[in-house]
Amino acid sequence: MDSPMTGADNPSPGRHPGFGLDVTTIGGRSITVRTSYCFEKSFCRLVHFERETQCADPAVLVVAPLSGHFAMLLRDMLAALMPEHDLYLMDWVDAREVSVDEGDFGMEDDIAYIIECVGQLNGDVHLIGMCQSAMPALAATALLASRGGSVPRTLTLFGGMIDPRINPTRIDRLTANLSLSWAEYAMATVPPPYPGEGRRVYPASAQQAALIAYLIRHFASGGELLRKLLEDDGEDVKHYPFLRLYLSVMDLPAQFFLDTIRLVFHDVALPLGRLSWRGIAVEPASVTRTALMTVEGEFDDISGLGQTRVAHELCRNIPDHRRRHHLQAGVGHFGLFHGSVWRTAIMPRVRAFIREMA
Repeated sequence: MDSPMTGADNPSPGRHPGFGLDVTTIGGRSITVRTSYCFEKSFCRLVHFERETQCADPAVLVVAPLSGHFAMLLRDMLAALMPEHDLYLMDWVDAREVSVDEGDFGMEDDIAYIIECVGQLNGDVHLIGMCQSAMPALAATALLASRGGSVPRTLTLFGGMIDPRINPTRIDRLTANLSLSWAEYAMATVPPPYPGEGRRVYPASAQQAALIAYLIRHFASGGELLRKLLEDDGEDVKHYPFLRLYLSVMDLPAQFFLDTIRLVFHDVALPLGRLSWRGIAVEPASVTRTALMTVEGEFDDISGLGQTRVAHELCRNIPDHRRRHHLQAGVGHFGLFHGSVWRTAIMPRVRAFIREMA
């Protein structure tokens, strides 16, 4: 079903800012890009950035983090991948727009959506997970492998909190010490006139407050965010400055927010072999046919060094020649997928990995 998506100036919390990716450059030529939905679920849309040219490029599915940001945060990543990949994106819907009649949405549903999206592409796809989406992307790949059917050709994980016990960051420590009762107290109820009236959510306003506090800490320490604001190195600074992308936030489903705290930070469920999906044990060791690449940033203060790389230990049955790890010097969390370092140093390695392992 075709569903054009357009940009919007100065988006408020809860308002999808659009992607603005209607043109790409291939071989020095400007190519029109048609953005459409392959299918829509209650909480997610599978977006296809279809280039109006015949290119036999590998299909890539980016799983946006369901972290409170709109997927627009990944615009730089998407723009750089588009010229040489048939690009798809899992774009999460603001929870305030989803009727309570659609039920709750938790971690099991997140994993189920990823499995379904991979199935929509017949498994002939290269999967990318990042930050919050790294763990469910790995879990979905493991579950597909255990079935013995189609699996993603490759899985690339960026700055993901697979095991937050490794070099825990300030955010890891704070979240690990949050009680679920406190988290419940932080929830809000969607008011009228939104379609999700009555739904319990972690509100965009709380997410925005946390992001501003994080931004202030970087101002005080001279961290990555300060440098990005002083010298924005995004692909389209004029129309999509980094601060606009960073502060474009939405409501999260309450159950998913609580599941993330419990499963990732309290139980450390995947690394300790405690994660199950609809009664099925999630076993990363079942992954054998999917090649694995992990990417970490030297100064990442959201996902500490080693938290993503540990996926190689968990997926112990992948042959060594089908593994890669890249530690990018000089960047923090956001530099892994936004800015000049992503475009010139990281993306070429990801592109080479995808083609080598295809």
